[in-house]
Amino acid sequence: MGIEWTTRDQPQGGPGPGATRAAPPGRMPPVLMYHSVDHRLEDPYLITVTPGRFERQMRWMKARGLRGVGVAELLAARAAGRRRGLVGLTFDDGYDDFVRHVVPVLRGLGFTATVFMVSGEIGGGNSWDDGPRRRLMDAGQLRAAADAGMEVASHGVRHLSLPDASDDVLAGELRESRARLEELLRRPVSGFAYPYGHVTPREAEAVRDAGYDYGCAIWGTGADRHALARTYIGERDDPLRMRLKFARHRFRQRKLA
Repeated sequence: MGIEWTTRDQPQGGPGPGATRAAPPGRMPPVLMYHSVDHRLEDPYLITVTPGRFERQMRWMKARGLRGVGVAELLAARAAGRRRGLVGLTFDDGYDDFVRHVVPVLRGLGFTATVFMVSGEIGGGNSWDDGPRRRLMDAGQLRAAADAGMEVASHGVRHLSLPDASDDVLAGELRESRARLEELLRRPVSGFAYPYGHVTPREAEAVRDAGYDYGCAIWGTGADRHALARTYIGERDDPLRMRLKFARHRFRQRKLA
C-alpha cells in the first residue's frame, strides 16, 4: 500500500473505457485521501500523517473557508448545487487512530469524513501489509465514529486487489463487506473504496450493480461516480504543497469543463 498505486487499464487523468454512470454536472470538488494519523516513525509506504501535521492541514482548510465532509454528503451537495467550499475527506482501511486523532479534530472544526473499513479485520490489523502492524478499529470504535457523524463505508472484506479476483470473489467482497458493516452499525452503507486503488471498468460496474451509490479510486477525473478520483495527502504536505495540490485539482477540472 502506498502512493505507487495505479488504476489498472485506465490512463492517469481520464476515465477508462466502459465508464459507469456519470456524476451530476458541475466540477467535482477535491476528495483527499488519508490512511493513518498517528505518531509513528516507521512508515515505508508513506501512509501516516502525524497528528500535529493533520490538524494544521485541517486548520489550513478552515482558514480558507473550506469545510471537510464525507463523500456521500459531498455528492449530495454537488447534486443540489451546494458544492462550493466543500472538500471530501476520506480515510482508508479503518485504523484505530481514526477515533483517537482524527475524529476529535474534525468535530472541533465542524468537519466530517468517510472512513473506508476493511470489514473482515474489525478489531484486527493490517494483515495484507508486509510493513509494520497497525490496529484497526473494533466494533465499539466503529460505532463511536458513526455516532460522531462520520460516514462508514466499505473497503472490502479482506483488502484484496479486485481486478485479480474471480467474479464470485468480487461479488462476495462487495456483498459481504456491506452486510457486515450494516449489521454492526444498523445504518445503510452506500460507498466503496477499491483496495490499493485498483479498478477497471469491470470492478466499477460490479460496484454499481451491487447497489453502492459511489466508489472511490485514486487516479481519474472524478467524472465516473463509481471510480471517483482522490488526492493523496501525506506528512510532507505543508501549506505550500496543499495549495499546489488544490490548484492542480482546479486546473484538471477546468480542462474537463
